[in-house]
Amino acid sequence: MARSRMRPEDLRSYRWYGGADLRATGHHSRTLQMGYAREDFLGKPVIGIINTWSDINPCHAHFRTRAEEVKRGVWQAGGFPIEMPAMALAEPFQKPSTMLYRNFLAMETEELLRSYPVDGAVLMGGCDKTTPALIMGATSMGLPFIYMPAGPMLRGNWHGEPLGSGTDRWKYWAELRAGNITEGEWQEVVDGIARSHGHCMTMGTASTMTSTAEALGLTLPGAASIPAADANHPRMATASGRRIVEMVWEDLKPSAILTSDSFDNAITVVHALSGSTNALIHLIAMAGRAGIELKLDRFDEIARSVPVLANIRPTGKYLMEDFYYAGGLRSLLANLKENLNLGCRTVNGRTLGENIEGARTYNEDVIRNRGNSLSPTGGLAVLHGNLAPDGAVIKPLAAESRLHKHTGPAVVFKDYEDLRARIDSDDLKVDENSVLVMQNAGPLGAPGMPEWGQLPIPKKLLKKGVRDMVRISDARMSGTSYGTCVLHVSPEAFVGGPLALVREGDLVELDVAARKLELKVSESELAKRRAAWKPRAPHYTRGYGAIFSSHVTQANKGCDFDFLHHGAPTPDPDTHH
Repeated sequence: MARSRMRPEDLRSYRWYGGADLRATGHHSRTLQMGYAREDFLGKPVIGIINTWSDINPCHAHFRTRAEEVKRGVWQAGGFPIEMPAMALAEPFQKPSTMLYRNFLAMETEELLRSYPVDGAVLMGGCDKTTPALIMGATSMGLPFIYMPAGPMLRGNWHGEPLGSGTDRWKYWAELRAGNITEGEWQEVVDGIARSHGHCMTMGTASTMTSTAEALGLTLPGAASIPAADANHPRMATASGRRIVEMVWEDLKPSAILTSDSFDNAITVVHALSGSTNALIHLIAMAGRAGIELKLDRFDEIARSVPVLANIRPTGKYLMEDFYYAGGLRSLLANLKENLNLGCRTVNGRTLGENIEGARTYNEDVIRNRGNSLSPTGGLAVLHGNLAPDGAVIKPLAAESRLHKHTGPAVVFKDYEDLRARIDSDDLKVDENSVLVMQNAGPLGAPGMPEWGQLPIPKKLLKKGVRDMVRISDARMSGTSYGTCVLHVSPEAFVGGPLALVREGDLVELDVAARKLELKVSESELAKRRAAWKPRAPHYTRGYGAIFSSHVTQANKGCDFDFLHHGAPTPDPDTHH
C-alpha cells in the first residue's frame, strides 16, 4: 500500500539533491547556474515534463506554450518543473512509419525519467503513436505520471460542409481519381481540412488513444475531448501540473491504476467509439509494460456486449468538436456504466465511477444511448482462420455491409511498390468481386507496419462507381480510414505467414459474423508453397533499424520489443558520480 504522504527525504530526487556532500552540492551548483534559487528546488518534487513538440509536428504545434502552462501548475502546487524534449513522432511526415519509432520514444521516455532526478512526470502527447509510446515508457519506469493529451483540431470546412481530417481526404481523393471533382476543388479541400493546431478531429488513432488513456485513468476527467484551440485546454494543462505534484506526495504510481480491469475499460471505450484498429496493437503493448497479458480474443469477447455510441467519422457523421460540445468522453462513459469497472482508480485520486458522476449528454445524436446505438456490438472484430492463424482485425461499421460475408478471387500485390505500380493499370485483372491482397507490409516486411492497409480501389473500378472492396494485408490502417479492410494479418508475410502463400486467383473467404478469414486452398497445396517460399533480405543491418528487426514482436503481441516486456525492475542509477 502507498503511504498517505511522502516526506521530502523520501523523494527520489533527494538522492541527487539531499545532503551537503560534494555530489549533492555539485547538483546544487548546476541548478543554481540556471538561475534558480535553492528554495525553488530543494525538498520539492521534481516533475519531468516530457514534451514531444517539434516544428515538424502540426498536431503538437501548441506544446511550447502548453509546457509553460503545465509548469505554472507545478509551481503553484509547490513542485519544481523541468521540461525534457523527446522525439515528436509526427504522423504525417515521419517515414517509413511512426510505428517504426514508437518503441524508440518509449525507450527515450523511460530512460529520461530514470537517468535524471525526477519524482513524477507529465507526458505531453496526442499525435497517434505518442500516446502509447509515452505511456509505455513511463509505465516501465514506474514513477507517478499524468498524461496531458494534445486535443483535437477544429473542424475542417469546404463550401460550408464540415471536413474530417484523413476521412474526407480519402473520400475526395477517390472522387478526384474518378473524375468527379476538379483539381481546383481538390486543392480547396486540402486548404480547408486542417484549420488549427491539434491532432485529427475524426475518431482516428489520435482521438482513440487519448480516449483510452482517459479510460485507463491516466488523464484528468474530460481531458481527452477538449479541442486543442479551446481555452479549457490550457486550463487542463495547468491542472495537470498541479495534480502531478500531489500524486508524487501520495506516491500514486501507475501500478495502482493500470490493472486488468482498467484495460478492460479501455477496450470497452474503443468499441463504443468505433475507434481505430491501431488501438489493439497499442493496448496490448501498453498492458505488457504493466505486466498484464492482453490477448486479441479479449477484444472480441468485450465487443459482443458493448454498443457503438459515438456517431463520429469515419464510422459516423460528426467530429470531435461536436463530441466535446455533446458532453465528451465523460458523457459516453456514463452511458456505458454497466459495461465498466467503475471502481478503478484514476490519477486524480478518485475512481472512474466518481469521475463520471453527474455527466450529461447535450446532443443525443452525437453521443447515443444504448437504445439508439449505431450498433449493438463493438466497433472492431477479430478474425481467425488459415490465412490469419494468430489473428487479424476489421472495423465492420466502416465497411459496406454487403461485403461482411464475401468470397472472391485474390488479386495479389507482393509489396507496396508492386501495388503502386499496378493498381491503376488498365491491364489489371480485377472486378468488384475481387479481393485485393497486399503482402510484406507488416512490422518487418515494410518495415515498421505503415498505414497502407486501406488499399486504393483500382481507378477503372472507381469510374464504374465502386467505392469499397475486400482488402487484406499485414499492414495497419489510419484510424481515419474506412472500407472493408482486413488488417494486421498475423503472422506477417515477411516471416513466412500464410499471407505470403496467397497466389493470383486463389479464393479468399471473409465472414465477419463468423469471425473467419480463410484461404480456400488445400493444406497439401499450401505445404508445397510453404516449402518453396524463400525469405527476403532484411531491410536493416545496422543502427536502430537493426535493433527493431531483431526484437520487434508480431502485431498480435503488440509490436513491442521482446526485451522491453514487464520483468524485474531496472535499478536506478548510482548518483555518487
